[in-house]
Amino acid sequence: MLLASYLLAALAVLLAWPVPVMLARAAWPARSPAAAMVLWQGIALAGGLSMIGAFLCWGLAPLESGLLPAIVTLAHAIINGQDLPHVDLIHVFALSLAAMLFGHLTLTLIRSAWRLGRMRQRHREMLRFLSTSGTPKPGAATPGTVVIEHATPLAYCLPGAGSLTVLSSGLLESLTERELRAVLAHESAHLDQRHDLLLLAFTSWHDALPWLPTTRMALQAVGELIEELADDAALRTAERSDLLGALAVVATAGQAASLTGEPGRGAGGSNAAAASGPTPASPRGHGSPSESLTSGRLHRLLNPPAPLSTGAARLTMSVGALLVVIPTVCLVATSWGI
Repeated sequence: MLLASYLLAALAVLLAWPVPVMLARAAWPARSPAAAMVLWQGIALAGGLSMIGAFLCWGLAPLESGLLPAIVTLAHAIINGQDLPHVDLIHVFALSLAAMLFGHLTLTLIRSAWRLGRMRQRHREMLRFLSTSGTPKPGAATPGTVVIEHATPLAYCLPGAGSLTVLSSGLLESLTERELRAVLAHESAHLDQRHDLLLLAFTSWHDALPWLPTTRMALQAVGELIEELADDAALRTAERSDLLGALAVVATAGQAASLTGEPGRGAGGSNAAAASGPTPASPRGHGSPSESLTSGRLHRLLNPPAPLSTGAARLTMSVGALLVVIPTVCLVATSWGI
């Protein structure tokens, strides 16, 4: 198990700093957001498994048996109050770190999901009283869409059970029918592809390990990628000029709102989607699409890059899957003393 702990520790170090930094600085993810997303997920999962596994294997190495038998032996000794002569203080410290890290990551994810669920439920209850169903523009009405009375152009989605797309009356007045359809397609992509779950996972990872710079890099990169994925989905049914026009309207309104202190954000805006007065605040920033119109996203829409070849995209996804397989196989093999 000692060799396994060194291998897992080396992988954890690589996935904690140099690999995420290189990926965050790379230009190719804009050419294949889906492949980059799989790779980021592989880095996060493999990094967590490697960190926990390295501490666990190193702490149990003195027992000189497979990982599972060593865990059983340790549990039996703890229950019966027996001493393990070969397990000294530094090994106990490593085991404690493994348990604390696993518990911290798990509890942070559960807490984040619980808080987000409560926030969304309150938001739905407010929308039930403050919104109307459907959109008044001909041909733009879609199930699960509600309208709130507010002058600032904004659009956002509310994922989860009973998912909704929320539009403001100001948005409906500012956009053409075709631009509105592009916005609806963009928000529908967030809901259909469950981008909120991806953001929840990476937000929880950042909340659990805020001292690790790569968790912030990963969260920012994933936030950018889900917007690019939603843009690509919208462009399958809408014209690029219509989507750009809608984003320009909302981004301009969001910038003006930030300068005047009035909250507002829509599909592609720059501030949190929240309306002043009686309008409910949008559940943004914690497991929900942020809709930020960054310079990279705007440049991608204005100058579409050539997509990665099918082979390159599949290879990238395979690397992401392989990153998770390596520590998993290492831990399984160690469990049986291989």
